[in-house]
Amino acid sequence: MEDYVSGGEFSEGDVEHNLVLFTSTADPTTFEEAVQSSKWRAAMDLEIEAIERNGTWELTDLPEGVKKIGVKWVFKTKLNENGKVDKCKARLVAKGYAQQHGIDYTEVFAPVARWDTIGMVIALAARNGWSVYQLDVKSAFLHGELNEAMFIEQPQGYEKKDEEHKVYKLKKALYGLKQAPRAWYSRIEAYFIKEGFERCSCDHTLFIKTGDGGKILIVSLYVDDLIFTGNDESMFVKFKNSMKLEFDMTDLGKMKYFLGVEVLQNSEGIYISQRKYAKEVLERFGMEKSNSVKNPIVPGDRLTKNEGGVKVDATKYKQLVGSLMYLTTTRPDLMYVVCLISRFMASPTEMHLQAAKRVLRYLKGTVDLRVFYQKEGNGELMAYTDSDYAGDVDDRKSTSGYVFLLSEGAVAWSSKKQPVVTLSTTEAEFVAAASCACQGVWMKRVLEKLGHSQGKCTTVLCDNSSTIKLSKNPVMHGRSKHIDVRFHFLRDLTREGVVELKHCGTQEQVADIMTKPLKLDVFLKLRELLGVSVVPRVN
Repeated sequence: MEDYVSGGEFSEGDVEHNLVLFTSTADPTTFEEAVQSSKWRAAMDLEIEAIERNGTWELTDLPEGVKKIGVKWVFKTKLNENGKVDKCKARLVAKGYAQQHGIDYTEVFAPVARWDTIGMVIALAARNGWSVYQLDVKSAFLHGELNEAMFIEQPQGYEKKDEEHKVYKLKKALYGLKQAPRAWYSRIEAYFIKEGFERCSCDHTLFIKTGDGGKILIVSLYVDDLIFTGNDESMFVKFKNSMKLEFDMTDLGKMKYFLGVEVLQNSEGIYISQRKYAKEVLERFGMEKSNSVKNPIVPGDRLTKNEGGVKVDATKYKQLVGSLMYLTTTRPDLMYVVCLISRFMASPTEMHLQAAKRVLRYLKGTVDLRVFYQKEGNGELMAYTDSDYAGDVDDRKSTSGYVFLLSEGAVAWSSKKQPVVTLSTTEAEFVAAASCACQGVWMKRVLEKLGHSQGKCTTVLCDNSSTIKLSKNPVMHGRSKHIDVRFHFLRDLTREGVVELKHCGTQEQVADIMTKPLKLDVFLKLRELLGVSVVPRVN
């Protein structure tokens, strides 16, 4: 990356150069290229062996009037959390884009775990001193049962001698098929129910099994990756042995690297970060040698559409914003500014690009930041809500923000432009509080399923006294009569004792970091209150 521009600037040519470096991992793109290498040939052999061992298909003649679906090989070098080669993976993928709805498939929806749920599971494990473990199901989609009659061509390089004209009839799903995720989820869900797990009604990827004496086993499923925790080692062993009998799987031990998120578990608690991914983003956009800054946005800065500004490449801007968006999984301090710059993806200008590059420069100096969930930390779910009245300069809409803390660390956060134009700070705060309350009700139900009851009432901390009064009584009629009925759901929750709004000082309002650019000292203080801190790196 020697041709970066001094001071963290980069031109279109630099981005293209760095994008090539970022994506060129020596992975073959064609079968002809892969077959020259013994390691990729071995990877393909393993894939075919897994498919046949699983009873995925049978060789047959193609029925008259039925079309066959094509297949192709996809090759990927898998890296671990340290950036070192973990394994070479060859995947046989069906060309699902050729399928027709109603003929080759019907329903395709399959749920995946929300990061809010994963955060709560990790925070709860940290508080109780539990270890979190990880399993990976090999060729997960191959276990899904198909309801439709599907025929695919024989894979390149593995055609049966003297039977090249025949096709494979699929008994089970194959990667690339539109219904494959749904078929896999139906299969794994049936297994959990059979094993005595209860599916959480609030998150269909969360399964809980309870035993005598308060024993509990919690499993969170993200397609073919599973994390599990609990308070009884014997349940862990029994669960893993049962999984190995049912599926071809890998025991990854303690959770270390999950969906690009690095996890460090020690005697103090659990840390989560995206250090490796942050460095990759900086390299991708040629900013790894840029000068760092201490905050991601200039205090008081207000971005506008800037229709008269110099246009920049919208595709590259979207790639940059999209990369930063995934970083907000473990970086709540980036949430506001990333959501702000994402509003201008349709027609970005030089001003928007400069704001995005400042985020990268802030990232350069903070790649080691992690969210920390403390052992024996506060077990009460703490909610903060705030808004920035008429913060959007273009359409005068306000910004809602909320933060939920558990075990001294943030488990859920949001920064979002409100759907309506509000006419007062009271109304803006009321709309933000209603959104926060809905999230709080859902999180409380999930925690109850996890065996961590929060009592009857969830406390939401707000720094606007008028909003608190409005949530309890229909006061200030002139300011509230036009508020959409859906936001008055908050008043119902308050009346029923499900949610209670309490006042907190502006200086302690953690959600402030989600709604507006802040002065450096305030930003650093609130960032620390989120549980975001630097810890020594452990190799």
